Amino acid sequence: MEEKREEYIATGRRKRAVASVWLRPSDKEGTCIVNRRPIQEYFPSELQRKVALAPLALLDRLGRYDVLVRLVGGGVQGQVEAMRLGIARALEKEDGERRQSLKRSGYLKRDPRKKERKKYGLSGARARFQHSKR
Repeated sequence: MEEKREEYIATGRRKRAVASVWLRPSDKEGTCIVNRRPIQEYFPSELQRKVALAPLALLDRLGRYDVLVRLVGGGVQGQVEAMRLGIARALEKEDGERRQSLKRSGYLKRDPRKKERKKYGLSGARARFQHSKR
C-alpha cells in the first residue's frame, strides 16, 4: 500500500487570475509544473519565474519542494502574482513560524485592485462619450 505523502494546498488570486497550488516536500531536486507544463515553458521570462518563486527563494527552499500549480483566468502578470501568493500561503500552512518573514516581504498580502466595471450612460468605467457643442 502506498503511503500518504504530506502536501500543502493553497489558493492565490490577483485580478481575474486564480492559482491553485499544491506543495509537496521533494526527495530529489524539486520540480515546478504549471498547467501540466514545466515552469520554463509556461513562463519563458526569467523575471516572471523569479517573481512567481520568490517566496521559496526568500526562505531558501528552492528545489526542496515539488510545486504543482493550476492557473485559470487573467493575464500573464496576474497569473504570476496569483501563483506567488498561493506558494506563500502554502509555505505558511506548512510552518507558521515563516509567517513573519513572508508578511514582511509582502508575499501574504492580497492585492485587491481589480478592473472597474463599465457604468451605464458612459463609454467606459469613467470615460464619457465625446460632447459636441454644435
